[in-house]
Amino acid sequence: MDQPVPGPAPDDTDAHPYAAGRGVLIGAFVAIVVAGLSGAAIGYGLVGVGCTGDCSTVSGVGALLGGLLAAGGVAIVAVLLLRSMAEWRSGGIRRS
Repeated sequence: MDQPVPGPAPDDTDAHPYAAGRGVLIGAFVAIVVAGLSGAAIGYGLVGVGCTGDCSTVSGVGALLGGLLAAGGVAIVAVLLLRSMAEWRSGGIRRS
């Protein structure tokens, strides 16, 4: 039985056809961070409006949940956007 012959080593300079550009990835990351900070501010503010007395722990939990929900939602949209951009760049789905 013959051993398989290894092919040429992949060239690191060639980008994968589905790889997003560095600027797009940085933009998606910044959008997720900004959304997380905005969601944390909104969560903190909502708890602050509805709470009376000592609300430091509850405000912190509200900020944490608001930030996580906002960042998670924007992260989902960013992933879908990156996938659609990659599909568009590669020519779309071809059906025979």
